[in-house]
Amino acid sequence: PGANPLPPGQRPKGTPQGTPPQTPATLQPGDEVVQEPPSTKITNKKASFSGLDKITGRIINFDEDIGETVQFGALRVKTDACYTRPSTEAANTDAFVEVDEITLQGEVKRIFSGWMFAASPGLHGVEHPIYDIWLTDCKGPDQTIVTAAPDPPKAPTPPPPPAQKR
Repeated sequence: PGANPLPPGQRPKGTPQGTPPQTPATLQPGDEVVQEPPSTKITNKKASFSGLDKITGRIINFDEDIGETVQFGALRVKTDACYTRPSTEAANTDAFVEVDEITLQGEVKRIFSGWMFAASPGLHGVEHPIYDIWLTDCKGPDQTIVTAAPDPPKAPTPPPPPAQKR
């Protein structure tokens, strides 16, 4: 006979079933806190693409200004933004691209709208039976750097000195 008067599997009243005591996670000495640095983007004035005509096997490289539309075969390619990263960060060249197809009937049909990544051209690719287009680079960096971090707070301007009464 043990010291526990309850039958096996029973709990004393007052202890909720299945809830272990909650202890908040505390940092121990030697634990590392990993914070991702804010991503820094460089805005560019041009985007560079490569286009493949799958029937002839020809690859054509072309540049286009941001906001401009370039025709490649039966496709119209328009780039809305092209970003690169500073040389101190991992290369991550991406562009927001819209691709329209001009059908044989003369209709314009949107076949792609989204981000393309130069590092992985197959990730978000244009799916077309004849043409393949992928981003290769951005050119003409602006000096403006867009950061994901908020602006540092500005120092408050001191109030003007009180006017002297005569």
